[in-house]
Order: sequence, then structure tokens, then C-alpha cells
Amino acid sequence: MGRRIGPAKIKKYGLEFKLKAVQLSSQPGVLIKDVAESLCIHPFMLSKWRKQVRDGELVGDPPALEPQEAAELRRLREVEQQFKRLQMEHDLLKKAIRFASERKAKSSPSSRQTGKPIRSK
Repeated sequence: MGRRIGPAKIKKYGLEFKLKAVQLSSQPGVLIKDVAESLCIHPFMLSKWRKQVRDGELVGDPPALEPQEAAELRRLREVEQQFKRLQMEHDLLKKAIRFASERKAKSSPSSRQTGKPIRSK
């Protein structure tokens, strides 16, 4: 049989492992190479994870909120939803007013319909 070229199996690392590796490599005086070697991963992979953490692409669970903060956050979301709904209602009313005024302008008597000349001031 033919020999397989390349890695036999690609490992998938979990979020917790990646964040722990980044945390270990971020300690003062610790080299990325040493941390990567101790975790049996390539230093480039650890550098990539560090960049993802810096860019906000790789984040852990958000810290638990205090009950008061959670209530404020819920209230903020409710207010945002209400604001969006009111904006939609406002836009709809503006369209209805525009439609009604256009319709009224079309249906108003003109000189052709009444046969009387329109007076100008």
C-alpha cells in the first residue's frame, strides 16, 4: 500500500485549552517556544491563538453579571426593541400621511372637472 504523506491526524483543540495556553504564554519571562513545547503544539499555532485573543476572535465565557447588572441589561434590550418598534410605526405613519395627501391632491376638483377657471391671487 502507499504511504500517507503529511500529518496522520489533525488535532482539534478546545477553547479552554487554547485560552489556557495563551494565558501561560502571556506570563512575564515565559517564552512562547517553551510553552508550546510543553503542550506538544507548534509555536506558530500558539502565536496564532495569541493573535486571535488580541483581536477578540477567541474569547472565553463572559464573566457572570451581578443581578442588578443583569436586570439593567435586560431592561436595555427591552428598550432597544421598543425603540425599533416605535421607529417602524413612525415610518409607517409617515408613509400613510404621504399616501393620503397624494390621494387627496389627485381627487381635488380641478378646472377641467368643474368647468370653472381657477383663480390666482
